[in-house]
Order: sequence, then structure tokens, then C-alpha cells
Amino acid sequence: MMGMMPVFAQAQTVTGVITSAEDNTGLPGVTVVLKNSTAGTTTDADGKYSINVTGSNAILVFSAVGFVIQEVPVGNRSTINISMSADLKTLNEVVVVGYGTQKKSQMTGAISSVSAREIGELPVTNARQALQGRAAGVDVNQAGSKPGAAPQIRIRGRRSFNASNDPLFVVDGIPLAGGIDDINPNDIASMEVLKDASSTAIYGSRGANGVVIITTKRGTPGKTTVSIDTYAGVNQELGRIDVMNGPEFAEYKRESRRTGGNYPAGPATADADARIFEPVELESIQLGRSTDYPAALLRTGAIQSHQVSVSGGTEKTQFNISSNFFKDKGVVKNQDFTRYTFRVNLDHKINDKIKVGTSTVAVYSLRNGENFNPLGGALAENPLGKPYDDEGLLIFLPTQDGLRTNPLAEIIPGAIIDERKSYRIFNSLYGEVQIIDGLKYRFNFGPDININRYGRFFGSQTNARRSAPPSGSVGNTFSFNYTLENILTYTKQFNQVHNLNITALQSYQRDNFETSGINVTGIPAETQQFYNLGSASQVNSVGTGLTEWALLSYMARVNYDYKEKYLLTATMRADGSSRFGANTKFGYFPSVAVGWNISSESFLQNVRWLDMAKLRLSYGSTGNQAINPYQTQPLLSRTSYAWDNNAAFGYRPGSIGNPDLRWESSATANAGLDFSFFNGRVSGALEYYVTNTTDLLAPQPLPNSTGFGGFTTNIGHTRNKGIELSLSTVNVDKGGFVWRSDFMFTRNREEIVELANGKVDDIAAGRFIGEPLSVVFDFRKIGIWQTNEADEAARYQSKVGEIKIEDINNDGVINADDRQILGSAIPAFVAGLTNRFEYKGIDLSFFLYARAGQFITSGFHQGNNALAGRYNNLDIDYWTPNNPTNEFPRPNENQESPRYSSTLRYFDGSFLKVRNINVGYNVPSNVAAKLGMQSLRIYSSIQQPFIFSEYRTKYKGIDPEVELDNGPSNENRSIGSDLSPATSIFTFGLNIRF
Repeated sequence: MMGMMPVFAQAQTVTGVITSAEDNTGLPGVTVVLKNSTAGTTTDADGKYSINVTGSNAILVFSAVGFVIQEVPVGNRSTINISMSADLKTLNEVVVVGYGTQKKSQMTGAISSVSAREIGELPVTNARQALQGRAAGVDVNQAGSKPGAAPQIRIRGRRSFNASNDPLFVVDGIPLAGGIDDINPNDIASMEVLKDASSTAIYGSRGANGVVIITTKRGTPGKTTVSIDTYAGVNQELGRIDVMNGPEFAEYKRESRRTGGNYPAGPATADADARIFEPVELESIQLGRSTDYPAALLRTGAIQSHQVSVSGGTEKTQFNISSNFFKDKGVVKNQDFTRYTFRVNLDHKINDKIKVGTSTVAVYSLRNGENFNPLGGALAENPLGKPYDDEGLLIFLPTQDGLRTNPLAEIIPGAIIDERKSYRIFNSLYGEVQIIDGLKYRFNFGPDININRYGRFFGSQTNARRSAPPSGSVGNTFSFNYTLENILTYTKQFNQVHNLNITALQSYQRDNFETSGINVTGIPAETQQFYNLGSASQVNSVGTGLTEWALLSYMARVNYDYKEKYLLTATMRADGSSRFGANTKFGYFPSVAVGWNISSESFLQNVRWLDMAKLRLSYGSTGNQAINPYQTQPLLSRTSYAWDNNAAFGYRPGSIGNPDLRWESSATANAGLDFSFFNGRVSGALEYYVTNTTDLLAPQPLPNSTGFGGFTTNIGHTRNKGIELSLSTVNVDKGGFVWRSDFMFTRNREEIVELANGKVDDIAAGRFIGEPLSVVFDFRKIGIWQTNEADEAARYQSKVGEIKIEDINNDGVINADDRQILGSAIPAFVAGLTNRFEYKGIDLSFFLYARAGQFITSGFHQGNNALAGRYNNLDIDYWTPNNPTNEFPRPNENQESPRYSSTLRYFDGSFLKVRNINVGYNVPSNVAAKLGMQSLRIYSSIQQPFIFSEYRTKYKGIDPEVELDNGPSNENRSIGSDLSPATSIFTFGLNIRF
């Protein structure tokens, strides 16, 4: 029996030397692990190792950064020497580009990629959020935490005054008109961001603001895999806007009367209080009662996502089917978002030459509270009021102030309904034919149907109605957009050194957008909500609308390389848009790019520390057509007049058309360097770019004497320039412990070069030569007038305790000439850092995100800071004779708000956020197998646990992250008091594969 036992019935020692296949030298730091166990070691400085194994079936796994992983059966050997080859997959990795794919080594464009792993690290509602801090040159901003809200994306800054600055989204090859908010992040395999003209010019008219290509997960031949990805967690507010409690409000109200001489100086007295406070306030002061209205509107939120997907197929047919349920219950009551998603991705080879497939997604979502914002009113409510009577019934007017109703009435079930139901079916259907060797034809058809129903209802006992009859409205939108594409590609290699790829495209996209709506008041029964508007006593408005546009495009692209060493890409695209005039419908957008794989040169072959270095240069132009249709045509507007002493309706000229309206064009020069050092331990890309945008689509004012305010035309010139750095490092890889880092840095500068009148500022529109597209232009507060400055304050028509403004021209008068550019929402830089740690099945990652130098407008520092002693106020450090601060002025009952109050709302919005911390455990494969699984991962994450910012710590703000602008007008968006507060999200999840 003893002779039949395995050679290694007990632990035995295996030794060996690991060498590099390139130069046969020993490799230090190679990880050697016994498969399906935690036993492991690493090679020493000479590449030598020693490890104990048990059993003749043992398998050793050899891995090192930059080298191909090898698995070697031990058998009865006691010595195993292996040679490891460099892992070139990073060079050969395929990246999705416009209308095709390319190896990284052959790319000439500036492209950033975000993988499914990076997307999966965050419990995001919207795919756009996954780009934040992960892709250089991409600025993602989301203010507040309202469920279902989509963040704003700007790629390499803003270019246009009035046309959209949103990028183009392409999903599974189809350019979208309806956005990506319905795309389930769990279905995404990768996101590529195309930034320079070489990569975006292929999309011509829609590439001016960058392109985001989304590829969803598809099946692969082999065993069918069932995946379950699920997580659940809670949301908690991360701070709250600090307003006064009852005693603080009482003293603030007293001080506002002292300023006007209506309350005696010194400590408060009962007799003096009785003259300025109403009975309910006096009762609250006596009882020490204080009502925290905002707290009553908030709750602990909840988030959950559950997905099941099935993937697999044969050599002829591959499939990926998934279904997902997602729900986000916000921290503000009556705000939530629910989404149901079903996706089928199918690919089938009819024969060796013909292939067909589809990507089909159906989405139903329900959003409550999209326009429900009760916090602003709650912050202004007098805390000395009484919200409920002695029987516990809500008091609609807690004080005698008729303009302030009880904020708690807003959240009574059924009092306010704000509901949006959305239905979307998006398809990407294709057929592909291999005509001859190297020549392929592809047909794409992408129908996109989007239906929205908006329902709103306001009961009588709400602030909007104030005991008036209830009102309600219903709005419906129906969008049908489709894209047809015919694509020819030809690939050929000549003499094994010349590689040629030619792509030709003809595309047609059409959009049909219908709207209808009705608004009424006098709904007889509040239980009807908005479901029986015909019974209302008054119809306020009824309307329907139709908007259509179309785009016809032709494109040709040539990719050539010599030995994959010298690269050339040339593109020409022509786009014809129905939005422009008869003589200017077509725009032409060329680009050219060259690349040089420097590391392929013979003189660098012996440089061991250099894996790859590639220099890229590109120049080209793209266009922007993102304005509302019909602006080339003069339109009519309805008017009323008297006809034979009877009221009648007619039509009058409503706008001036511009038949010469033409394309806005952006020309970009880009220089890039891709690099990899030390067997992949350090890799990344460095970019420098300059973009000049001309013929900007913008309104041109007209004299009022013409009867028109203006018309849309092409004016001006803007410029963006900046640098971007993407860096990935392997900091430690030893003894089974791996530490990797991904770093992203972006610095963009946007400026106005010319306006309608050349290099002349347009002060009325807030546009200045050499400055960003939108800036903060106002007076500068330099303090508060102090007691010893009474005479100087009087010279400026001010008083002690009021805001002191900088007199920049020293003329002794504060007027419009003293306004100055205070700052811009454009940050000095944006950076993101992700660190990942792995050790014996345990993984930990944390993600830091920073914006520095941005100037923010905090609206509630003005709107909730009237300092008049009527409404509740921010709990601020205001001036009094005994508190001579320079922060905020003295309360004064004789004002609507402080003089120059707008200066109180500007702050440095720089911040550092811990965006996510994720810790997980990969259960050993042998344990997972016993549970009937291929793999099992358990994880927990904390999203946004910390925000570090002076705006929070010093000025009691909540979240300095704001959108750059408010739509196409590029007006600075302020942080409002009714925004949903920032939240921290705690989740627990499972990833299971069968």
C-alpha cells in the first residue's frame, strides 16, 4: 500500500528560477501561488523561489506585472524553472472607436476608457456618474442627491454660448438623441470618451462637444453563465443648511428692531418682547419651544439594485440577457426613483459571410418629486411658530404671516403629486456581410421610442394654492428617433508591412417629437388628483406641439500604418442638417492625425525599462447643430385684438428668421504621448490641446424699435486649451499583495476671443474678452462698515453695520463702474485618484475626487439671508455693536434684504471628496464550487462619506459641487436652498456567478 501512495503525500518543497524570455535574466518579485489555496511566495533578487506543495495534482500559478500569467502542474517534479514572456495585451487591447475598433498601439486619437470594473465600484443611478474623476478631460458635476437626477458632463470645457455643450452619446453604434439616462450601468462593458478632432471628426456635426461611446455586454461562446448582482443600502444626509432655532431667531428679530430704534439696547425684556412678537411667538419663547421644520421633511433614504443576467452561446449564436430592478428612495420625503430594465443582446452567424444581431433594451421608470422642492420654504419658516394644535392636527398658518404656510402641509399624503412615468425602447439592429476577403458591409438601424407622462397636482392646503381650489396638469411627450447607416470597411495588409483600413459611411437620422398638455384649476375632489381634469371648473391652458429635424451624413476615413510603427488617420465628413438655411445646410469636417510608436524603433529595443512610447499629433474640425429647429424661419405668434368691438384672435410676426444660419465649427489641435514603463508598472497618457470655436450660434440683440428682441445668428470666437494626464501605477506586487493606483488630472482654460463687435466686451450679457464663457461680474464685498468708520461710510451713502464695497476706481462713489469679475465656475484643475489593494481574496479600493479654484454662487446665502427679522435666516455671524464682525451685515427690519446682498453669495468652491470606499472578499473557488457557484464576491461600499471644503467648514454650506451652467444660456447655476442635500450611501452587495 505504501508503494502506491502519491509521491507528495506530505508537504514537499519545489524550487526553481524564473527568467525573462527576452534576455534570460532572473525576474525578482514574481508571485508564486498554489492554486485554490492561500499558500504563496515571491522570487528573490535572482528570480529564485521555494514553496511547499501537497499532492501530485498541485498547480503553481506564476504572475508578475507586465508578464503573461502561467499555470504549471507540479506532477512529481521538485524543480520547476520557467521563462516568462512580456504581456503585450495592453498594446494589443482593442478599444472601441467611431464605427469600429482599433488596437491601442494603432490609435492616433485622444481617447479615455472606463471599464465595467470601474463602473461597478460605485452604486450609481446614471452611467454619466461613472465618468467622474475616471476620464481625463471629462468634467462631471451633480448638485444634490435628488433621485433620478442626471449629472452634467462637459468634455474639455464649454465652447458655445447658446447651442448645447453636451457631448454626443453613442450606444452600441447608434448615436442617441434621447440621452443615456435610461441605460442601466450594470449592462455596460466599457465607456470610451473621444476628445480630439481625430477621434470625434468621424461624427462630424455632433462631435464638437466630444463623444461618449457606450458598449454593452455581449455573450461569448462557451458555457452559459448566470450572474446575480445585487446590493442594498441606506442614504443619510451629509450635513444640513444651518438656520436659526427658536432662541436664536428671537434674538435676531430683536436686533433687527434695535437697528430701527424699535427695541431697546441691552438684554431682552418681557415688555419689549410683547411689542414685537405675536402671541404664538411669545408662547414659544416662554416654553422654550422651537420647531425644526427642515428635519421633519427629511428621512433616512434607501437604495437597492437587483440584476440577473444570462450569457453564453455557441460559435454561431451568442446572447446576453439581463433584467434589473433599481430603486432610490431619497432623503427628502416624496422624492424617489424606480427603474425596471430588460435587455437582450443577440449575435448570430447565418454562415461564414453573413452575421446579424440586435441590442434591445426596454425601460420603465417612475420618478416622484422631480420638481418637488419643499426645503427652501422650510428653511425660511419661523421656528417660533406652532405646527400642530393641541389635538395633533396640522396648523396651516403656524404664525400670522400670511405668506408663510406650514411646510409640513407639503408632505401630507396626496397634498402634492409630482410624478413622471417614462417608457423607452431602444434598439440597435445590424446586418453584416463579408463581400470579399477584407471588404465588409454593415447595415445599422437604430429606432428609439421614448414616451413620458408628467402628472402634477396641488391640493388646496399647500403653499402653492394657499386655500384656493386645487390645481393639476398633465403633460405628455412622444419621441421617435431613428438612425439608418450603411457602412463599408476594407482592411488589407500589403507586403506584411503596410496596413490599410478604409471606412465609408452614409447615415440618415430623423427625429419626431410630439408634446401635449393641459393645465386646470378648480378640481372638485382632491382624490381625483390629475386623473379627471375635465371635471375642473377652469381650464388654464391646452397645447400640443410637433418638432421634427433630420440629418444626412457622408463620411470617409483612412487608417494606414507602416509596420504598426508610423500611423496615419485621415477623415472627412459632410453633414446636412434641416436646422440650417437652404444655402447653408451642409457642413464639412476634415481631420488628420499621425502617430509614431517610438518604442518600436531599433535604437530603443535594448532599453529594458521602456515598454511603449507613442507620440500622437492631430488637427481637425467638428460641428455643432444643437439649437432648436426652425430658427432659420420667421415664425408667427398668436395675438388678441378687437374686431368690431368683439374680442378676437389673430397672428403677428413673432420672430425674425435667418436663412443664412450656418454651422458652428470647432477646430482642435492635439498632441498626445502614450507611455508604459517597467513592465507595465507605470503607464498612461499625456495630452495638450487647443480648440478654437467660430461662427458661434448665439442670439443677436436688436433695437426695441424693430419690434423684436433679436434673432439667432453666427457670431464670435471662443478658445479652449488645456492639459490632461492619465496615470496608472502598480506600486506593490509582492507576496500576493498588490497595490494599484489610477490618477487623472485635467486643467482646462476657456476664453472668449471675439464677440459680435470683435474684441469688445458685452457687459450687458456678462461676456468679456479673455474670460470664460460665463463669469461672476458684481461688486466685491471687503467687509462691514465698523463703528470707527461712520464718517467714511456716510460718504458712500452707507451706515455702520452695512456691507462695505470695494471702490475700485477710488472716485468716492459706488456705482456700476465698480463691478468687477470675481471668478468663474471653471476650476483651476480637476483630479481623481483611485487606489486598489488586493490580498488573498480581499480587495479594498477608495476613490478621491477634487476640484480646485472654482468660484461658486451659493443662492441661499442671499435668498435665506434677508436679515430683515421676518423669515428665518441662516445662522450666521451677523454684525452688532457688541459683535463687530466683517462677515455679515446687521439685521434691519426696514429692508427687504441688505444693500449689496448679492455679494454675500460668492465663495471659493474648492473641495476634496472621498467619493467611494469599497471593500470586498472573493470567496475561494473551491468553496464557491461547494456552493454550486463559479465565483462569489461579497462587498460593502460607502459612497461620499467625506467632503472637505472651506465652504462647508467655515460658511456652513453643504456641497460645493455644482453644475457649470444652467442649460444653453451658460448662466452660472447657483446652489439653491431647495436642492436635495448631499448624502452618504452605505451599501452591501453580492456578485454571484453560476
